[in-house]
Parts: sequence; structure tokens; C-alpha cells
Amino acid sequence: MTEQLTPTDSLLRRYLGDRRFALALPRAVSLQVLHPAIAAALTDHVHYRLWSHKQRSITRMIHLAYTGTNARFVIRAAHEHVKGRDSLGHRYHALNPEVFHFQHATYVETLFTAVNTFIRPMSADEHEQLYAECCAWYRRYELSTRPMPTTWAEFVTYFEQACATTLRVTAATETLAPQALRPDAWVPRFTPTAVIPALLHDRAAQLLDVTVTRRDRRALRTYATTLRGAGHLTPRSIRYLRVARL
Repeated sequence: MTEQLTPTDSLLRRYLGDRRFALALPRAVSLQVLHPAIAAALTDHVHYRLWSHKQRSITRMIHLAYTGTNARFVIRAAHEHVKGRDSLGHRYHALNPEVFHFQHATYVETLFTAVNTFIRPMSADEHEQLYAECCAWYRRYELSTRPMPTTWAEFVTYFEQACATTLRVTAATETLAPQALRPDAWVPRFTPTAVIPALLHDRAAQLLDVTVTRRDRRALRTYATTLRGAGHLTPRSIRYLRVARL
């Protein structure tokens, strides 16, 4: 049975389609291009600009979350052929549970960062609620949930360990990193260049050799204050991505 994520009190429904989540996506994508398998898949199987691809794939991902559609056949059709060898010579497949879940996890972690930074700080209970809804969203893909932590606290531990042990700079990273750090399409192209260094996960900044200065952190704080204020004044038709205006 498909789990429903459509009640008016759903935090996932409230925040996933908000453009402020999309503005934070350089955080997720910079981590993805440091994952050997994901980076290889992007260079081997995506034959157009990185952010144009992300616009299509993330929009589809958000649509699945909002509509409650069973995603099994969509996901398999889009990923079954995505396989090969990464820059380290290791075989990869996009539907490998650890690989697929980590990519999804970068969006989950970025969603929490976007809400807490650009919208409003969430309480401990809201963190648990939103994470539980993210788990229900992931189950809709009907892939193995073996890598998926059961609580927000467990997710934080999993994510930090995965970033510390799995991510590295590869030849594919070198190709993709400039695009990840300076979006040229869709909503993320409006994320100010001055904000992106401080928006990055610490592990991504370290591996991509991005020095985060006090000026960068100040730019992020100023931008976040602007976005929080604008959110109260902007109508839903502008604040939400088209796919989320249901």
C-alpha cells in the first residue's frame, strides 16, 4: 500500500516544493560529484549540462513525493541501464541500494539544511516528523531500505560516516565540480556565488578545496535573513515550484 504524504500538516509537503530548497541544492550536488559511483554515472550517462539534468530528475522526484505515485517502474526505467566502472575501476550500478540511498540522502540532508537556514529552525520533534516522512517517501521507490536509518539521529550519524569514508575526488569529480559549484540552470542558478562556499557540507568543502571565510559565512547569514523575510511576503504561486502547486 502506498503511504500518503498529502495531509495539510505534512512537513515534507510544506517544504520539499519550496523554491528555497532548490536554492540550497548545490549542497547536495557537490556531495554527489564526490561519490565515485554517482560521479561516474553522471559523466558516463548524462549527455547534457549537469543542472539541466538535475532539473529534470529532481522535479520528477518532487512530483512523486507530492502525488503519492508508486515510483517503482519510473525509477527502474530511468536507472536500470546506468552502470559501468567508476574512475577507480570499480563496477557501479545506479540501483545499488547503498548508492541510490546515498544520493537520496544528500537531498534529505539538504532539505533539512534549507528549512533550518532559509525558512525557520525546526524543533526536535519536527526533525523526527520530517525525517519519518522522508522515509515514507523513500519507501515509495520500492528499493531496498537496508541502508536507510530509522530515526533522524541515526541518519545524522550515517550521513557523516558515509561522507567521511565514501567520498573522494576522482577524475569524474574534476569534470563535474565546476558545474556543481556554479549552477547555470533552473532555480539554483539564482543562488548567489558568494553564498555557495558557506552553504557546502564541510566534507565537500574540504575535498573540493573550498576555503570558507568569515565573509562567506556572513554572506550566507544575510541571504538567509532575506529569504526568511521574503517567504512571509511571497504568494504560494511564486514561492513553490510548479510541480508542488497541487
